[in-house]
Amino acid sequence: MIVEKEVWGNIPLLHIHTENMNEETPVVIFLHGFMSAKEHNLHYAYQLVGRGVRVLLPDAKLHGDRSEGLSEMQMSLHFWDIVLNSIHEVEQLYNELKNKQLLINDKIGIAGTSMGGIVTSGCLKLYDWIKTAAVCMGAPGFIKLAEYQLQQFAKNGVNWPMSEEEVQQTNELLAKYDVSLTPEKFAGRPVLFWHGELDKTVPFKETYNFYLTLRKYYEANPDDLKFLANKKAGHAVSRDGMLAATEWLAQHLA
Repeated sequence: MIVEKEVWGNIPLLHIHTENMNEETPVVIFLHGFMSAKEHNLHYAYQLVGRGVRVLLPDAKLHGDRSEGLSEMQMSLHFWDIVLNSIHEVEQLYNELKNKQLLINDKIGIAGTSMGGIVTSGCLKLYDWIKTAAVCMGAPGFIKLAEYQLQQFAKNGVNWPMSEEEVQQTNELLAKYDVSLTPEKFAGRPVLFWHGELDKTVPFKETYNFYLTLRKYYEANPDDLKFLANKKAGHAVSRDGMLAATEWLAQHLA
């Protein structure tokens, strides 16, 4: 297994592959969570590369090698900017894969944990070239999650520096990426959800309810949509969740 530290355009990433991989090898772009970084998901890459999948682990804006030393509270102010920026950078990475002749057959999957799962959901709305996805602790409903975040800040006594007008403008922007408003965009593509039922950061119920809505779009191929719930897990993916996600991606890109 080869781990190369590269910069594609302006995006620092880890490119994980083996010597015998070529332009026909399937690819997964795996996205890290909030306040995390690319190298924290090497265990996902290890599993995927072992199954014959090339992996890109990019650093999100203000994270990892792109850090500007901001506090978690300061980073929270930029949360949705980071998410939307990452959605656009996934397309940039896809184009770079094509330019570098590392992907000729469009066997490509997108996946991520927490913020990375949220980004994956947005990508499924925008990009029909995604063949399969794994959404771990992600929220397809951007507007509902943003409302929940504001409620949590208020509950914790944090005065959020946004006017009602600014919140409205943010919601209008998020609607363009909110796949819960257009579930038909999933288009029957194989998608796995994993979520802990005790998750307080990205609420389990909203994601599960969206999955229930999605099922009618998968009546022809019900096995292409799966939701794995962990009754004891909070906001952290269990080992069996990690293995299930990587198995799903490898299986549907084979």
